[in-house]
Amino acid sequence: MTDSKDSRQKFIAAAAVLFIALLGINAYLLYNKVQQDNTIETQTMEIDEAERLKVELEKNYYESLSELESMKTGNQELNVLIDAQKSELEEQRNRIRSLINSGNRSKKELTEARDQIAGIRSQLDGYVGEVNKLKGEIETLTEANTELTTANQNLSMDLSSQKTVNDELTTAKAALVSEKEDLITEKSKLSKVVTKASVIKVGEVSASAWRVRKSGKPAKTKSAGKTDRIKVCFTTTANEVANAGNERFYIRVLSPLGQTLAVENLGSGIMTTANMEEIRFTQAKDLPYENNSLVGCFLWEPNLAFSSGKYAIEVYNKGHLAGSGDFLLK
Repeated sequence: MTDSKDSRQKFIAAAAVLFIALLGINAYLLYNKVQQDNTIETQTMEIDEAERLKVELEKNYYESLSELESMKTGNQELNVLIDAQKSELEEQRNRIRSLINSGNRSKKELTEARDQIAGIRSQLDGYVGEVNKLKGEIETLTEANTELTTANQNLSMDLSSQKTVNDELTTAKAALVSEKEDLITEKSKLSKVVTKASVIKVGEVSASAWRVRKSGKPAKTKSAGKTDRIKVCFTTTANEVANAGNERFYIRVLSPLGQTLAVENLGSGIMTTANMEEIRFTQAKDLPYENNSLVGCFLWEPNLAFSSGKYAIEVYNKGHLAGSGDFLLK
């Protein structure tokens, strides 16, 4: 009897434990269902909100496009601006759609999308203001262009009435220009004649090679290998046409190969001949010319090796060859 009573108590205890466990499971399942229902409800609300935002976005976008399109005119610059604004609106719309269609969108993202949709209207207002400003500028320019056109027509009439007078003046001017050109040509010819006549000829040109001995005393030489310096002297002739005063003579020393010996630091440079040809010169020499014969010399020590052969000397005055000479080195 006692065993039977104990078995019943154990059964009742086990049943109670099972009952409590079932209650706990049911409570957990109920809580989980409530959470799922809340999640589903939230997701449903977000989906509904997303769909409403899509509709609102498309409505604002196409209304804005329509308003911008209606502002187009025959002005190409204005139409280009409007097309650019339409492209910007399209980019903004695509960004908002991506935000709405995001797979893990949240309430915060949907709120941000709604704010950006509202911003389309503000963006459009800015575009409209920009277009209207440009329209005003175009109208102002059109009015100014009309005034300029009228003024141009008046000027054209005035110019037409003056055309006959101008033609006569042009004919007279052409005749004067022709006479002037003839006088200039004649003057140029006379100037060249006078310049050439005033060239101071050089009657005698002499050149010699020198070496410097160890003692420092110079001595003449004929050897190219021993030559340290070259001395060139020339004698001017009397010319009554030339004006008395300082006269510049350009001396060219030409190597056996026909090359002008020149060292810039020693006074060499470029001169222009009477034929407008630029040639190099070895050195320039200024002489106080008094319409009589005088001797001018220059000493040139280039610190260069001289080669054997025949060297030519040319002396120029006023761009003309005034005299020449030569010397030989062995």
